[in-house]
Amino acid sequence: MDILQKKLPFSVEAEQSVLGSALINPNCFDEIAEILSIEDFYLDDHKSIFQIMLNFSLNSKTIDLVTLINELVNKGVYADEAEARSYIRIIADIVPSSANAKDYARIVRDKSILRKLISASDDIQKAAYTEGENVSAVVDYAEKKIYDIAGDNERHDFVHIREVLLKTYEHLKELKDNQGAEDTVGAKTGFSTLDQYVVGLGKGELIVVGARPGVGKTSFVLNLATNIAKKTKKGVCIFSLEMSNEELVRRVVSSEALVESEKLLKGTLDTDDWEKLAMASSVLSDCDIYIDDTSVTSVTAMKSKLRRIKNLGLVVVDYLQLMSSESLKGDQSRVNVISEITRSLKVMAKELGVPVIICSQLSRTSEKEKEKRRPMLSDLRESGSIEQDADMVIFLSRDYYGEDPEKANLVDVVIAKNRKGQTGTVQMSWLGQYTKFSTLEETEYPQGSYSF
Repeated sequence: MDILQKKLPFSVEAEQSVLGSALINPNCFDEIAEILSIEDFYLDDHKSIFQIMLNFSLNSKTIDLVTLINELVNKGVYADEAEARSYIRIIADIVPSSANAKDYARIVRDKSILRKLISASDDIQKAAYTEGENVSAVVDYAEKKIYDIAGDNERHDFVHIREVLLKTYEHLKELKDNQGAEDTVGAKTGFSTLDQYVVGLGKGELIVVGARPGVGKTSFVLNLATNIAKKTKKGVCIFSLEMSNEELVRRVVSSEALVESEKLLKGTLDTDDWEKLAMASSVLSDCDIYIDDTSVTSVTAMKSKLRRIKNLGLVVVDYLQLMSSESLKGDQSRVNVISEITRSLKVMAKELGVPVIICSQLSRTSEKEKEKRRPMLSDLRESGSIEQDADMVIFLSRDYYGEDPEKANLVDVVIAKNRKGQTGTVQMSWLGQYTKFSTLEETEYPQGSYSF
């Protein structure tokens, strides 16, 4: 039989048994409603019955035959009281006990998920047949359809505090026994003064690094990524939406080898430079750093690629405002689009169990003001839910106006939000010719000053 001629998966008996259980034992309705939604029912009559029961429950009214029949007639679900009473009695008599109400509900939900998968497959098939869209866009669309169904299927119940206390105690003991271990406190940034505030980039955390263009946020996150890749020996994935992978690697090599980036651009390298490059390349080749320079990408596309990386330890996205939205609505404001993306990135970090660092542009507000000030959370461009979803927000700030030449190479690293630690400001050095950040005590200042 052709697949299009097959009936959609549903169980009349299970749907009737769920509704019947609620009729003979209204107290079990809350447990049913925890598992099911109106759209999980296949038959329209059953959707209407469940909707009325749900309204009763929300308004603290008892579910009974008389009131249910009356509502069904009033809403036009059945033509008259006799017709409504006839079917409701069938439902009430079909199940002898409400003991298995949750099992019936799970059957209804499982059938609903199968129908959603079939519907999604149909939509994917139509998108593929049109051939008008970019192939990558169709693949992203297909993955999002499936992931949305999978995410909707994930349900969690209450956990007693006793169980959480045991896990917390075990974690604290692990911290004591393995002080400083990456797996317990999170990945260290590699900058000692910054690590005093950050403590560690933990699993499932979303870290936002914000700065105006040219201040060095890409270099900063590349320095972090390289430090973490070398120290943890885990996979570090970098999504570069603005620069090519060659540009990105050139910056990383310049930072690691301490060879001026201008020399790498022009090819004016001396013997000493070649030796430094060889040593740095040897170290970097042993690091599991992966770069994706797709200029237009979505969270779903990222997630698909990241799932294929073994021993993933960190994800870097440069930068947020260049990401594409997966929303089907074309009239959304940019703020809503960015909010959707940051929320999806936070969910992705949680699902993959790794820290995700995203770069973000800042508004020009602070530059327009007469008095120079450090960036604030409100300066996040098209902020929406960025500051809400982020576990940590780090700003990079410098003396924009060049009033003090002695501070030309100093950068304020402002920890503006930190859910698991303190906020504050750390001064670091910026070695512009190497695109490298370092803590002040580790800095050997070369001759001259360097711009961002």
